Amino acid sequence: MCGIVGYVGKDNAKDVIIDGLKKLEYRGYDSAGIAVVIDKKIQIKKHVGGIENLENLIGDDPLYSHTGIGHTRWATHGAPSDVNAHPHINGDSSVAVVHNGIIENYAELKEELINEHGVVFRSETDTEVIAHLVGLFMKDCDSLEDAVYMATQKMRGAYAIVAVAAKDPDKLVAVRKDAPLIAGLGKGSNFIASDIPALLKYVKEIYLIENGEMVVVTPDSIKIFDENRQEVKREVFHVTWDVDAAEKEGYEHFMLKEIFEQPKGISETLNRRLDENGRIKLDGISLTKDDLDNFSKIYIVACGTAYHAGLVGKAVIEKFAKIPVEVDVASEFRYRDPLVDEKTLFIAISQSGETLDTLAALREAKRKGARVLSVVNVVGSSVARESDDVFYTWAGPEIAVASTKAYTTQLTCMYIIALYMGLARGTITQEFYDQFIKDLQEIPGKLEEYLKKTGEIEALAKILYNKEQVFFIGRGLDSSISYEGSLKLKEISYINSFAIAAGELKHGTIALMEPGTLVLALATQDALYEKMISNIQEIKARGAHVLSVAKEGNQAIEMQSNEVIYIPYCRDEIAPLLSVVPLQLFSYYVAKERGCNIDKPKNLAKSVTVE
Repeated sequence: MCGIVGYVGKDNAKDVIIDGLKKLEYRGYDSAGIAVVIDKKIQIKKHVGGIENLENLIGDDPLYSHTGIGHTRWATHGAPSDVNAHPHINGDSSVAVVHNGIIENYAELKEELINEHGVVFRSETDTEVIAHLVGLFMKDCDSLEDAVYMATQKMRGAYAIVAVAAKDPDKLVAVRKDAPLIAGLGKGSNFIASDIPALLKYVKEIYLIENGEMVVVTPDSIKIFDENRQEVKREVFHVTWDVDAAEKEGYEHFMLKEIFEQPKGISETLNRRLDENGRIKLDGISLTKDDLDNFSKIYIVACGTAYHAGLVGKAVIEKFAKIPVEVDVASEFRYRDPLVDEKTLFIAISQSGETLDTLAALREAKRKGARVLSVVNVVGSSVARESDDVFYTWAGPEIAVASTKAYTTQLTCMYIIALYMGLARGTITQEFYDQFIKDLQEIPGKLEEYLKKTGEIEALAKILYNKEQVFFIGRGLDSSISYEGSLKLKEISYINSFAIAAGELKHGTIALMEPGTLVLALATQDALYEKMISNIQEIKARGAHVLSVAKEGNQAIEMQSNEVIYIPYCRDEIAPLLSVVPLQLFSYYVAKERGCNIDKPKNLAKSVTVE
C-alpha cells in the first residue's frame, strides 16, 4: 500500500513531510511526491523511484510553506512514472490530492469529466479523477471540506484521501473509507498520516479515524465528522512506541533487526498474558467453557504470513481444544458463501490490522452472526476496532516488508489461545498445560542462543544463493513452516520457491527433481522423523541438493543431507517458533548475496489495503 503524510503548522511543511515519508517508505516506493501551498499557489515536486530521487529533484529549493501533503506510492493504476506519481492536481493547479486505495468507478467518472467538462487528464491513475472532481466542486462550494464531501459522494471504492486547496491554504481535508488514516495532535501544528511511524518524531497523541469519517485539520484544531457531517468527539490515543523502535539501531537492514528482536517479542507476547501463577489471562476477553462448547466450528482467516500462522493455529487448537478448525485465505472467504453462523468463532490474524481482504472477511462473518476474535499487532487498527475481542501481539513496530517477528508473535498467540481453550474445556490436563507453558517460556532463551550462530547460515547462503528454483518440504507442522520459509525466500530474493507437504512429492512434484535442485527439508517433528527421512531419500536419489533443518540430537539425517541446520531441542508442537528462524535468516542472506533490496522488495508493500 502507499504512504500519506500531511502537515499544517508553524514549521516548514516540506521538511516534516519528507521526514514522515521516509518512515513510510516500507508502504510504497515506486515513486514519491510532495505538494505545498506557497502564496496561495500549489507547488508540486514528484519523481519516480525512492524518496532520495525526490530529495535530489528538490535540491536546495526550500519550498517554504506551512501547509503540504506528501505521498510514497505502490502502483495500482498506472505504471510507476513521474507523471503517475502523487500528488495529483486539477486543471488550474488549484487543488492537490494524495490517495491510497482504488476508485472502482474511476473510468466512468473520467469519461464524464472529459465529455461534460472538457477535462484533460495528465496521468493514467484513478487518483487524478479525485483532484478534478474536488476542483470542479470548489467553484460552487464555500470550503474545501464541502468540495471534498461532494466529490466522495460520486466515488465508489476503498480510499484514504487528503486534499489541499490554493484558496484555503491553512487547511487539510481527509476522508477515510476502508483504508487506514490517523490524525496527529501537536501544538500549533497538526498532522495527517496513513500510519503511526510517520508521526512518531513529532507527536504521541493521535486520533484514530473511523471508516466513513472526514477530518478537517488546521494549525489549531482537528475536527472529525461522520458520514452525515455531524462532528464526532474522539478520545485521544496515546502512542507508546519509542521512536528508536522504528530505527535500524546499527543493523544493516530492518529485516535483520526484526529477526533478532524475536526472542523479546515472543517473551512479551507470552508473559504479558500470564499471571503470577502461570495462568493465562485474556485482558478482558471473555471466552467461557459454555461459549467454547457452543462453537461448532472455528474459522481462522488471514493473508500471506498471517495465514501460515493460522495453519499452525489450526493444528494446536484442534489438538488441545478438540474443536474443528478451518483455515481460509481471506481474499477467497467472502466469495464462496462460507458456512458461518452464531455458533462460529471467527479468528482474524493481521499484522497491520488494516489488511482489506481480512477486514472484508471479518465483516462478512459478523454479518452472519459469528463472534470475532482478532490477533493483531497494531493497537486501534481497523481489524481490532471492528472485532468483538482483540488479542494483541507484542512485536513492536515491524518495518521490513517481509514479516518475521510479527509471525512468531502470532504463533505465540495461537499457542496461548489453544491452551486456554483446552484447559477451559477440560480437553487437556493441568499437568500438560503447566509443562507446555514452561516449555514456551524457555523458547526466547533458546532462540537467543541460536541467534549467536548466524554465521553458519550466512556461509550456506554464500554457497547456495545462485539457485533459481528452490523447494521446501515438511510433514505435519513442518509443512506449515515450509510455506512460510518459501514465501520469505521468494519475497526478498525473487527466487522461484515452492513449498509442499513432503508426502505429496510422489504425486507430481518429484518430476521436477533434477541433479542440483535445492530442497530445504524440515524434519523437526519427532513423530514424523522417519517418514521425513524416507522422503529425503526419494529426492536424493534424483540428485537433489538437500539442506535439512532438524532438532539437536537427530544426527542420522546427516547421512541423507548435504548440509544440516540444527535447532535447539523442544517438543514437536513448539518447534515452529525455532525452525522458522533459520529459514528467515537463509532468505535474508541469500537476498543479500543477490544484491536485492531486502527491506523493500519489488512490487510488494507492508500493508495491503486494496483487493
